[in-house]
Amino acid sequence: MSARRESIAAEAPGKSIGFFERYLTVWVALCIVAGVALGHFVPAPFRAVGRMEIAQVNLPVAVLIWLMIIPMLLKIDFAALHQVREHWKGIAVTLFINWGVKPFSMALLGYVFVSTLFRPWLPADQIDSYIAGLILLAAAPCTAMVFVWSDLTGGEPHFTLSQVALNDLIMVFAFAPIVGLLLGLSSITVPWDTLLLSVMLYIVVPVVVSQILRKAVLANGPAALTKTLKTLGPLSLAALLTTLVLLFGFQGEQIIAQPLIILMLAVPITIQVYFNSGLAYLLNKRLGVAHCVAGPSALIGASNFFELAVAAAISLFGFQSGAALATVVGVLIEVPVMLSVVKIVNSSKTWYEGGTRKTITPPL
Repeated sequence: MSARRESIAAEAPGKSIGFFERYLTVWVALCIVAGVALGHFVPAPFRAVGRMEIAQVNLPVAVLIWLMIIPMLLKIDFAALHQVREHWKGIAVTLFINWGVKPFSMALLGYVFVSTLFRPWLPADQIDSYIAGLILLAAAPCTAMVFVWSDLTGGEPHFTLSQVALNDLIMVFAFAPIVGLLLGLSSITVPWDTLLLSVMLYIVVPVVVSQILRKAVLANGPAALTKTLKTLGPLSLAALLTTLVLLFGFQGEQIIAQPLIILMLAVPITIQVYFNSGLAYLLNKRLGVAHCVAGPSALIGASNFFELAVAAAISLFGFQSGAALATVVGVLIEVPVMLSVVKIVNSSKTWYEGGTRKTITPPL
């Protein structure tokens, strides 16, 4: 088990956790505060980094995501991918949550909170646009960061990779029809350049790089791979925290300018994450799925592909629209909220395994 995984989970007997890993939650909070403050008081550097993008995909953030997920992908042995067939129940649960529950539950939450409860405090001409942004956010499952969440929960890496690849394939065909149905639009402009570039940058490139690196490291024996993973651990964690500073720095001025609107939009997004992750987790337990599959299943079921959502919102409604703002709020709360879900999944492992029929230890 990696140090990063231990930092979220309860401390295991005989395991020592470093000072930095032990207080990861504190560092996350400090990075959020630092990002907002720096983005507000010295916005120029963040604007410059923010402009370094292609098809709404920020290249510096993509590099940071590589640093986060390549160590996780190093654990994957492609010769063992056939074992994913054993986890068909976990895959079925995740697909059900991602495509049968999440977009529709978000539409309901948007109506309850944005269109009803919070209506008196929101700009009347942006209500529908906010709801549209929330739906766009929920209609696309996350592609990259789920590798981080899976690793932090001790997830089965082959399952995670297969599930993400399957979701990406379904997204090509299902994203536009689901969004069109929920928004009542006859045609949806899917930002194919963003979708394809994201899959290339977040899946294809890191998988290829990690497998080349894995083969080279394993040439020196299994111990060399263990040592490499331990060495890359702190780099992966540093990339996660740097990403937080950048994401909140990009929106620092906006957060300061309209904190109440951002807070109100965050409410349905946060509830949606906890609802869908909890539902997936409980369904996996009910079906007797191993915890190392149920954890990433719950996290994949709850997280969002915010690059695609932001690009689609801008394409359909414009850069200054409420829809664009709603998707950006999803970006802002993604990491801290998902880290809290990781903590819940890890802290409940003993309870979960008390009712499962089998436990699978994920490979290093």
